[in-house]
Amino acid sequence: MIIRKLFKFENAHIVRGCSSIRCRSSIHGHSYKVEVLFESNFLDNGQMVYDFGLMKQNMKSLVESFDHAITLWSGDSKEYLADMKKHSARWIELPVSPSAEQFSRVIFVMVDALLALTRKVNGEKEVKLYSIIVHETDTGYAQCFEDDAYSNSMGDIDLNDIIFSDAVKEGFADPDLFEKIKSKKTLTNPKSV
Repeated sequence: MIIRKLFKFENAHIVRGCSSIRCRSSIHGHSYKVEVLFESNFLDNGQMVYDFGLMKQNMKSLVESFDHAITLWSGDSKEYLADMKKHSARWIELPVSPSAEQFSRVIFVMVDALLALTRKVNGEKEVKLYSIIVHETDTGYAQCFEDDAYSNSMGDIDLNDIIFSDAVKEGFADPDLFEKIKSKKTLTNPKSV
């Protein structure tokens, strides 16, 4: 069985190297919709694959950390990166260009790591992240599966190479959330997903 949770955020970026001159040379934004899909062949004690209530805190914090922020590619010019960080309190720096495709991969890696570190407390069994769908517009989206997320041919995504500004981290329910995920600390609070 597959279940889905929808998140939304507003974000700005430049996608260098794309075919559209506007897209590759001008900062622009989108109203993103992100679908997080989980799968399992089992139901928990509440007869659910995974309680949607468990997604409201840390998972929501991770996905919505991109809200009202600018997403930067670490491969862009040092001058551009410095200027954007100087003029925006909310920014995220990624090791890959912030296209819808790469957003879906980055979010997959982050949510997958969070899920792996969260202790199950209600009989959840073999719950797995199925895919992440990132809608950049009403008519276009990118969908990432596990093989896509960890494919080096699409660009390596190491959690240690994702940098959140202090303003973004302050918005987390747990300001140390991302550091805990990167250091692979088990999240013991069942309400913390």
